[in-house]
Amino acid sequence: MPPAWWPILAVASFAAAWDIYCRRIPNWLVLPFLVAGLVVSGLARGFAGAGASLAGVGVAVAALGPMCWLGGMGMGDLKLCAAIGAWIGPSQMLFALVVTAIAGGIIAACYVLRRNSPGGPPRLALDQPAALAIPYAPAIAIGTLFAFLAQ
Repeated sequence: MPPAWWPILAVASFAAAWDIYCRRIPNWLVLPFLVAGLVVSGLARGFAGAGASLAGVGVAVAALGPMCWLGGMGMGDLKLCAAIGAWIGPSQMLFALVVTAIAGGIIAACYVLRRNSPGGPPRLALDQPAALAIPYAPAIAIGTLFAFLAQ
């Protein structure tokens, strides 16, 4: 088990808990983690590691950037995925994003079922009052965990 997985899982888990509670993923958590991923990969494997790290960030940005631009996802989710991508590289990031999408769909279905049940208060987004806001960091943490287990 690579030692780099422990900080990744710790940050992803903390971000998931914070997102559930506050509906935000803090910059003070993900931005230093992103920089650390770039630095650690570069120091551990030289230019190849730095390139893989940047490619992992690129995969996250390419996959989630359009969703952020369209308003379907928050920038914190994108920054968290980019930071994780800096640590795990492009192929593991792609796998993590596929599992994240599946987990996100399941979580969204549960939120919709809860919202439509009696006594289930909806959480409304500030920019779209009729939309249900769903924390996505838990899905990201699940996707990251599965990428870890698949390695």
